[in-house]
Amino acid sequence: MKTPDMYKVILNSLDTHVAVLDGEGYILETNAAWQNFARDNGMQGAIDCVGMNYLHICDQSKGTDITVTTIGTAIRGVIDGTVSEYSTQYPCHSPTEKRWYSLKVLPYRSAGQQRVIITHENITDMILIQEELRAKEELLSHKAEKLEETNIAMKVLLDHRNRDRQELENRFLANIRELVLPYLEKLKTARLQQREKALLSIMEEHLNDISSPFLNRLSSLHLMLTPQELEVALLVRQGKSSQEISDVLNIAVATVSFHRKKLRNKLGLESRTQNLRTYLLSLQ
Repeated sequence: MKTPDMYKVILNSLDTHVAVLDGEGYILETNAAWQNFARDNGMQGAIDCVGMNYLHICDQSKGTDITVTTIGTAIRGVIDGTVSEYSTQYPCHSPTEKRWYSLKVLPYRSAGQQRVIITHENITDMILIQEELRAKEELLSHKAEKLEETNIAMKVLLDHRNRDRQELENRFLANIRELVLPYLEKLKTARLQQREKALLSIMEEHLNDISSPFLNRLSSLHLMLTPQELEVALLVRQGKSSQEISDVLNIAVATVSFHRKKLRNKLGLESRTQNLRTYLLSLQ
């Protein structure tokens, strides 16, 4: 096979549409892909388009299609050497399908000849993939925004709930301390039978249990507190002095001091500047 024939076979084997223009914009040659496209899209006249002036077609589109106008300017620039090469992408939709093409204008590298090569390559698949990815990115972005809004709303609701719960607990504890415990302490000084004293003690323990949600915080620290240490902790938290705790629990002041020391050790309050009651209040 002669070399010119081989080049012709190669050119016609390409899917890319190729045309060669002379220095004035007239089409000198096209490949099979160009011709097949012209035939399939109802081209009137010779489907090889040889003899047609590509620049005239671009000029006729001035004012109506800025892309075609720009292409015409680029072709002239490549012909006169002011532009090395030019490329762009453009839509070329038909009534039945959407299509996009990549256009390139390249110099025909032959000494003494002012010619250019124009190629049109179908990039529809790539554009459709890009559009699908863009749509998915927008969807993900929208979902992320919605999720962020939901998270903010949930945080606000949780903050309100925690404040409401805290306020309810504080009111409940204040009512127990002010309206119930003083009368229990008065009962302890009354002349009660042994059975009545036992019932009073049970009542006090149960009240302490239900009125002290901070005990749950102590348990969560995995502290091995004895029942009496828990009682002392509750009364310390209420602001009771050692003497008052001694009177309430009917134990010696020295025993109260011993329990205070044990509590500080188990809570890790090594410095004397760390207040036991302040720490217990922080567990609320």
